[in-house]
Amino acid sequence: MPYGDVNGQRIFFEDSGGAGPAVVLAHGFLMDHTMFDPQVAALAGGVRVIRWDERAHGRTEWDGEPFTYWDSADDCIGLLDHLGLERAVLGGMSQGGFLSLRAALRYPDRVKGLVLIDTQGGVDPPETLAYYRGMVETWVAMGALEPIVQVVAGLILGQKEHWEPWASRFRDTPADRICEASACLLGREDITDRLGEIRCPAIVFHGTEDRAIPMARAEVLAARLAGCERLVPVEGAAHAANLTHADQVNPALGDFVLRHG
Repeated sequence: MPYGDVNGQRIFFEDSGGAGPAVVLAHGFLMDHTMFDPQVAALAGGVRVIRWDERAHGRTEWDGEPFTYWDSADDCIGLLDHLGLERAVLGGMSQGGFLSLRAALRYPDRVKGLVLIDTQGGVDPPETLAYYRGMVETWVAMGALEPIVQVVAGLILGQKEHWEPWASRFRDTPADRICEASACLLGREDITDRLGEIRCPAIVFHGTEDRAIPMARAEVLAARLAGCERLVPVEGAAHAANLTHADQVNPALGDFVLRHG
């Protein structure tokens, strides 16, 4: 199995291989590397697509300790080291973007470009954070009640036709993973004021129906990143735009990696 021993974790990853430029993609909260299956299907061959499971997600063997997105940024760069890659395009969806932005801040010489999907530099308003924390407390105490699963699936995936197999995976997520992954997500700091430090090329994708992170946040992200080439609205998509509306994302994503990877 493709694991890399990185920072005390066994990071699970999949690498499409090939001689093309590399992009390393990180998934969103409660998701895993397979959310980038549509990108592998469309781009592998011309682009080397590497995707991985973050701490407390997927097949990665995590040490069970609390972590931050700075730790996840270190894991991403450690994965580059494991693969023998000096530099690559990094990117991800939602929390995958949170960690990729932090990797670009901490390791600017390792990042050729950023692919940012339904993400932001900021944080949620206090009332939203309180709502999410209450949801997590109920989930941990009582399990994945169906109303919670439906709210989460709707926020991330949008229309019900896109919910499976993800809703079933949400129901099966262990409580310890929910606790630590949500603590990382809800406890992250606002890095909006530091976005101007990131100078590498970037492209921002954002679902027009994203209720988890409003489009206005994507506009701020694109405006603050000095190297941002464009903001791509993904029509009709919710939070996981690359998964549910891949046909709108893949052409621009592939072009960006071919030019900068």
